[in-house]
Amino acid sequence: MRTSIIALLLWCGAAGTAAAVTADDLAPGAPDRYIVVPGDTLWGISGRFLKSPWRWPELWKNNEAQIKNPNLIYPGDILILDRSAQEIRLKLLKTEPAVETVKLSPQIIAAPHEPKPVPTIPAESIAPFLSQPLVVSQNEFDGAARIVATEESRVVLGMGDTAYVQGIHQDNGNKWRIFRRGDPLVDPDSKETLGYQAAYLGDAQVVKFGEVSTVEIVKSAQEITTGDTLLPAARDSVVEDYVPHAPATAVAGRIISIYNDLYETGPLAIVVLNKGSRDGLDPGSVLAIFRDLNTQTYSVRESPHIKYHNEPMGDRNSPIYGRVGPAGAEFKDNNKNIPAAKLPEERYGLLMVFRTFDRVSYALVMDASRPVNVLDTVANP
Repeated sequence: MRTSIIALLLWCGAAGTAAAVTADDLAPGAPDRYIVVPGDTLWGISGRFLKSPWRWPELWKNNEAQIKNPNLIYPGDILILDRSAQEIRLKLLKTEPAVETVKLSPQIIAAPHEPKPVPTIPAESIAPFLSQPLVVSQNEFDGAARIVATEESRVVLGMGDTAYVQGIHQDNGNKWRIFRRGDPLVDPDSKETLGYQAAYLGDAQVVKFGEVSTVEIVKSAQEITTGDTLLPAARDSVVEDYVPHAPATAVAGRIISIYNDLYETGPLAIVVLNKGSRDGLDPGSVLAIFRDLNTQTYSVRESPHIKYHNEPMGDRNSPIYGRVGPAGAEFKDNNKNIPAAKLPEERYGLLMVFRTFDRVSYALVMDASRPVNVLDTVANP
């Protein structure tokens, strides 16, 4: 039976009442038909048909009677855009998927591989973020297991090294994950601390249980040191049942952090928002990204606090700054400034929420025509 490791399902039945797609909603040059190829994603395919790729479920809604299970789209299937009615319809022509084979030497053995459905986004983009805590309270790590010593008094540990941990209980199994409480997540508007990021460092396996247990580092994503925290390893989450949709309520928030402590990023990057489940966000919520062209926005990390800055653009070192056109040079000795115009916010991208906490959420940047910065604003698309 066909199954999916990452089934970000775009079945319109879960999307609620949706508006009909008309010719005005189609992307310029939208094809009449498209053959799905390996490596496609549903978001990418929908961008070929629609100006707003997240409205993909609305195309299926118009043809719900014919397409019983449109989330299962495979390479080789043909998507046909029916423009004959006022409401645009999308038809699916199923094809028999080719069976892949694997050849092993020295003896040749043919083993069939079940084809995988087309995912909404690449699995590797968000899968590592689904089973990690990511956000913790100030005291959440209090009383947790900690590394108290290292083999041969090493300062830094990595994969294959041995550590000694206090606080491990055998009832929680022998597989653990290593974390370090990171920077606070501060709301740039209210200045309130919303939580703390939990940096995932690696995986450990217990070699010997005791008051001080011996563990082996079996995976390291970052350097591991004495004092780092261990939590029982949760089962890896499967990415499923994501339906892109606009939030049910009005949302006005900001990007307050970018994964890996970056200040600028782009498509398929992970960002943190200062809005969460209590603000009406849930997995699959799509938000537009905006830039305030009247200010320069940035953050300064000063452990253990983060300071956000949102300042007006300063005058440039030019006597004719603000004067427009070739005749500007005529005013080079005139120190009177031309009043600056109030510029509108510029919408330049889309992101999709994939994991929510009470007061913050994690989202994947889907589209961006310019670099995505900390403090850029997000709102309903």
